[in-house]
Amino acid sequence: MTKNCKYIALLAQTLEKRPVRSGFILGAITVLGFAPSSVFLIPILTCALLFFLLHEETAKKIFLISFSFSFGLLIAGTSWIYVSLHDFGGMHPVLAIFATILLSATFALPPAIIQALLAKVVPSPHRRLLVILPIGLALSDWCRGWFLTGFPWLSIGYSQIPISPLSNYAPVLGIYGVSLACACCSGSLGYLFKYLATKEINPNWKVGLIMPTLILCLSIALAPIKWTEKISQKSTTVSLLQGNIAQNVKWTPEWLSKTMMIYLDMVRQEKTDLILLPETAIPLLSTNVPEWYWRALREHAQKNDSHILLGIPEKSEEGKFYNSVLHISSDKTNRYRKHHLVPFGDYFPMRSITSVLLNALSMPMSNFSSGAANQKPFDLGKQILGVDICYEDAFGEEIIRQLPEATVLANFTNDAWWGESFGPQQHLQIAQARSIETGRELLRVTNTGVTAVINHRGHIITRLPQFSENVLRAEIYGRKGITPYSQWGNLAFVLLSFIIILLSLKSRPYWSKTEKR
Repeated sequence: MTKNCKYIALLAQTLEKRPVRSGFILGAITVLGFAPSSVFLIPILTCALLFFLLHEETAKKIFLISFSFSFGLLIAGTSWIYVSLHDFGGMHPVLAIFATILLSATFALPPAIIQALLAKVVPSPHRRLLVILPIGLALSDWCRGWFLTGFPWLSIGYSQIPISPLSNYAPVLGIYGVSLACACCSGSLGYLFKYLATKEINPNWKVGLIMPTLILCLSIALAPIKWTEKISQKSTTVSLLQGNIAQNVKWTPEWLSKTMMIYLDMVRQEKTDLILLPETAIPLLSTNVPEWYWRALREHAQKNDSHILLGIPEKSEEGKFYNSVLHISSDKTNRYRKHHLVPFGDYFPMRSITSVLLNALSMPMSNFSSGAANQKPFDLGKQILGVDICYEDAFGEEIIRQLPEATVLANFTNDAWWGESFGPQQHLQIAQARSIETGRELLRVTNTGVTAVINHRGHIITRLPQFSENVLRAEIYGRKGITPYSQWGNLAFVLLSFIIILLSLKSRPYWSKTEKR
């Protein structure tokens, strides 16, 4: 024990020499906890060391270290933004690097501000380490989900999806509840680390083992609960079409006809109940698609009693553009229009100011309008399909709007913008979280990958290799019922967080006695 404590003390001294730099390094290392590496214990350990660095610091120092950690996490974990802007958007390398740094720095602000404010309110090092800092981290993840329209990417909870026992909290408290469980474990381990790093072992060091044990036990107790059940023992057959159209040619006139024929030929080979084509599979306004093409799709749907869903841009009678999914069957056409748009991707805010940036990019169809917030899922006879497009699946509260009616979820996306980076793998992990939160199977159809079918527990049933022209065929089962998260959204997590903070403030006498020992 003494020898091990010596090494722990040395690590503590190394971290404390340059805490801001240490925060950045810990943040960058945390990325290894997310897909594609998915070593889910790493974020728990790095956050434990982060909390150790923060718990006795001033509010100003806490702001700097927290900012450094979040900036390191985002700059290392979202390097695919550079790939999107430079490799496919045509932005100058210097501008693309600057934009990536600016975005990472902007979304590193909420965690820094929240942790500094909470530290100001709660000066007690013990309370900070065991309660306040973990709550602050989870609330920071939640805040990033709506700050400046939201960027919830790399919320700590996602690192636990789907194999960590802590993922069992997702159907109850959502992904931010998983972040909270993860952070509370980190806080306790940080407490343990603090006392192991001292020359004499304080008898209170065992407190650091209590919280993780309780959290793990509750998680194990939640595991066997069946929040949803199959609507029928009869399966629905699906075909997910991955056309693998390279992003640098997708929108060129030379490839338009070829792209349309690739997908039409793929559709004609399928006789399944559902046939799904990815986001903007047809890179042409729906009104400009030849009538013979629509007729061919409808005839195939009628002949095989199939439902075809395809991504395509639309222009309304009012002149607005939408990123849409059309549902084509033998007798009707329905649509879903993307609601949560990506700034500087789907649209450019304050176009009079950002027109210079727009001119520097080669991003077609970047002037979309937002669809209605509460759109009904598609009634496909055997299944009721809850639809979302690309980035929308990062927002759990928006997905549950189509529940409990939806029996299956479907995400239509085009991750070709991110090339061979780990962005598509991270996006797949986010989709897995939505399956667990809602207790629904999820169909993920993409242009270049990762196309996959995910079960209601967040595990991948089957998937296609990236960058291949292929069809993923599977059998799925619709589910009914509603998880606590689907019913309450993030409200339960937010209320629980503030209740814990208030209880911590109320229990000052206990903490005062603990700190004197």
